[in-house]
Amino acid sequence: MARIAGIELNDNWKVGYALTKIKGIGWQSSRGIIKSINLDDMKRVKELTAEDLSKISSQIEKYLTEGELLRFVRSNIQRLKTISAYRGIRHTRGLPTRGQRTRRNARTKRGKRKTVGAFKKEILSKMQTQKDK
Repeated sequence: MARIAGIELNDNWKVGYALTKIKGIGWQSSRGIIKSINLDDMKRVKELTAEDLSKISSQIEKYLTEGELLRFVRSNIQRLKTISAYRGIRHTRGLPTRGQRTRRNARTKRGKRKTVGAFKKEILSKMQTQKDK
């Protein structure tokens, strides 16, 4: 298994696909990297030489990847929160930030449903008997 940018890439994957497993490198970026070092995009990771791996690593250093990318995104969200921007407030409250409706959906962001208010008579009577004890 080859190791590039701290990520172990499967030997049987094609180089273009394997590079997309690095956070911050998508399909287009990986194709650009392969083209810039004149590498055959049909090559498998196990067929790469040490020289090819070093060229790929040097090209990847030009991109924001892995931890740097996560820190950058996190700092942007933190900045929005500190200046009390609308998007920052939505992040703080755990609601969608890009204009989606929240009245009917947004379950992924808001979490599991919570029942509020109404109790059946049986449950209410059980609760009252427990309070009396």
